Amino acid sequence: MNAVVRPQTPREARLATMAIADLPDVSGVEVEAYEFPWTRGNFIDSLAAGYLARVLRDDERGALIGYFIAMLGVDEMHLLNLTVAPRCQGCGHGRRLLDELVLLCRAQRAGRLWLEVRQSNERARALYLRYGFRHIGIRRGYYPALQGRREDASVMSMEVGGVV
Repeated sequence: MNAVVRPQTPREARLATMAIADLPDVSGVEVEAYEFPWTRGNFIDSLAAGYLARVLRDDERGALIGYFIAMLGVDEMHLLNLTVAPRCQGCGHGRRLLDELVLLCRAQRAGRLWLEVRQSNERARALYLRYGFRHIGIRRGYYPALQGRREDASVMSMEVGGVV
């Protein structure tokens, strides 16, 4: 008889700074989650540039649940990639990653957080709206799409307050 594995809640999962050693798992989740995934080189370049990057792992098994990469600017942060493994979506892990990012924004004195999300990614857009982001505008043809086409991005932003 197979034992049922209880999924961890977001608070039971472990956050850590993303490292090169995480990239095989990160790249695997990225390919699983997207039709147009970031490359390993995109992740390496982001880490080399000093972008803020975190991974969220199952505390018991060490399996990768999700991750984000964000770029600090002058008084603001830009979320470049936030991904939850498809098998773990809908459990609150995206919110946990956003909570961590907001704490980092405050610690870095970044008062505003920006992101772009595919217009077709309704689940992510809904999460961001529930979290407190506001729709700011559209970037036409921002993302690659099938058959050589391009897809618009929804630009979203939220105030994250001052220093922690």
